[in-house]
Amino acid sequence: MARTREFDLEVAVAAAMDVFRHKGYEGTSMRDLAQATGLGSGSLYAAFGSKDGLYLAALDLYRQRYATPLAEMLRSGNDARDVIREVFVGVVDDIVRDGRRQACLIVGAAMERAHSDLRVAERLRSTTQSLELTLFDLLAEGQLRGDIPADRSASDLAVFLVTSLQGLRVMGAINPDRATLMRSAEVALRCLT
Repeated sequence: MARTREFDLEVAVAAAMDVFRHKGYEGTSMRDLAQATGLGSGSLYAAFGSKDGLYLAALDLYRQRYATPLAEMLRSGNDARDVIREVFVGVVDDIVRDGRRQACLIVGAAMERAHSDLRVAERLRSTTQSLELTLFDLLAEGQLRGDIPADRSASDLAVFLVTSLQGLRVMGAINPDRATLMRSAEVALRCLT
């Protein structure tokens, strides 16, 4: 008779996600994952099939916990500039609060795995496109209301803003200084005036 799984999958994935954020995919061993989750390697393999399977689950959870709320925040306001500024300030504050302890899993996956794993690349593309589409909708509405200059492509602005947000995450991993990051954010936000 097969044993029933006796652990919370989301808790295990969250623990693994933290390890992947801290050590990267290549730097994380199954032993690290077993230690972080409190589960044996056999349980991890039974639940996720492989380290890759657990990594993909971690990417999915990261999107659910970080990218989806960011998109919801962008949908929550009326004034496009104010909402986008709030998002940029929030990202900078998250970077500074975290310091150099854990990287953005999306950025880490892009640098380490997207070129060699199509499943990772597709998840990253989907996450990025979702954020770009949400920004596009907000910017296009802002242009209709006159909040955002109408002489600029809302699509191009959305792509640029996502690129700027991810750039802040990369630079924040190098130097999590709030003043420096905010100066860069302010330069990016000028595209909205």
